[in-house]
Amino acid sequence: MMERIHFVVAVLLAMSLGASAPAEQVLVRHVQRPMHRFMVARSEDGKIIANGEFSQVVKGDEVTMRLIYRFVDGSIDDETTTYTQQGKFRLVSNHHIQKGPFFTKPIDFTVEAATGIATSRTTDKNGKIHIESKHLNLPDDLANGFVGTLLLNVPHNTTPFRVGMLAPVGGGRLIRLLIWPEEEQTVHLAGQAFKATVFRIHPELGGIVSVIARLLGLQPKDVMVWVLEGEEPAVAVVVGQLGGYGPVVSSDLVGASFEK
Repeated sequence: MMERIHFVVAVLLAMSLGASAPAEQVLVRHVQRPMHRFMVARSEDGKIIANGEFSQVVKGDEVTMRLIYRFVDGSIDDETTTYTQQGKFRLVSNHHIQKGPFFTKPIDFTVEAATGIATSRTTDKNGKIHIESKHLNLPDDLANGFVGTLLLNVPHNTTPFRVGMLAPVGGGRLIRLLIWPEEEQTVHLAGQAFKATVFRIHPELGGIVSVIARLLGLQPKDVMVWVLEGEEPAVAVVVGQLGGYGPVVSSDLVGASFEK
């Protein structure tokens, strides 16, 4: 049943390619610097399900960031992204691994933006590793792994905009993410109150594809991101599905909470 579902997802995403919007690269307003932070992931009922660690290394105009979540059930969500921040943000590479009982379908997916090569690694029931690579025409605004960084660099009152995302299905399928600021809220962190802009990220399938996806229960849910405003903005909270499917998870900076 799960293989049939993921096949349908791949078909739906393939059908959506023709509706892609033009590239909209984000300008660099806040240069990213070395960073090390801790995160925590919670289920919808507030139970801690994973502890996370975020690190960021900068070499010239190139930034490499890694976010890894270690789940209480032994699962791992590990994503490493490299991008450049020279005038505009541009993806260099992204490697995303999801494995363990929390994830119904393991992922080991790599995209090299410069060459357009996407590589999927899967393991069959006998333990044999299968590697599939394909070449794709990728847009300049591809944002795998660093959408949060882009949100740090758009005005809190920005108009809706789109970026590209290569979904790890069928060897890699390009979709569009529609992003807009929805409201402002107060977030408490380290005993201080901060104003935060809440962004909504909506995966666009479009037209009849979206209708079919909703009927089959395969429409990815919107992702909500709380970005602290100020001279050094920061992503405080992300609420959404990990990898675009499965249960909704809240990923927070350690110590962050909403004003009730």
